[in-house]
Amino acid sequence: MGHIALSFHDAAAEQVELLLRSHGHDIERHSAPHEQMFTALGRGDVDVLVAAWLPFSHGRYARPLSPDVRPVTVLYEPYPIWGVPDYVPAEVASITDLLAPPALEQMERLIQGMAPGAGISEMSPRAVQEYGLDSAGYHFEHGTEDACIRRFLDALDERRWVVMPFWHPQALHLHHRIRRLQDPLAMLGATDNATVLVRRDAEELIGAAALADLAQLYLGNALVADLDDKVRRRTSTPYTNFSR
Repeated sequence: MGHIALSFHDAAAEQVELLLRSHGHDIERHSAPHEQMFTALGRGDVDVLVAAWLPFSHGRYARPLSPDVRPVTVLYEPYPIWGVPDYVPAEVASITDLLAPPALEQMERLIQGMAPGAGISEMSPRAVQEYGLDSAGYHFEHGTEDACIRRFLDALDERRWVVMPFWHPQALHLHHRIRRLQDPLAMLGATDNATVLVRRDAEELIGAAALADLAQLYLGNALVADLDDKVRRRTSTPYTNFSR
């Protein structure tokens, strides 16, 4: 079983693993960045992928694999956002407001993203251009999930104005209010379906009973955010404290 190497994907994959183990399966779980994991699914290196965000964020990776894989269930409904700390005045309500006072005077120009391959990382540079934000010095930079989160938390400590390219569900939302900016040009995509994909040549191995149970599995955004929080708090990897 494979999942994208981010904590909330890990959290969802853990629930699928528990279900498959309840049917007597031994599970080897692997993680990789976005494109690499879909490549692994296409090669047959993994039998199950938890989960593809379709049709928007991961559609370009999943569509070429459709002859060899099939969707089994939707676990939750993720969606991308650009957000700002809640102390930024409510008049900064839309991405277009970043080009007008007071945002134009106080908003930092760096939009710190995460790794290439994520839907929000691919959509954000286009949003910078299409909204004309580059004319005011705004720019998007790739980084890591933790770098993106750390920049936001550091900004909170100093009450700096920053734009955060992010998504729901994620554990950070349990601890801090990130106000979503309206996206009138729909440059960031829309709500996806977090879809479990199974290779057709692995269905016999997985078994009809396990697949039938898997088809009934639904987690929802709130539970995935809570599970993500638990996964991140127990990991041995250095981790930014969300609650500060």
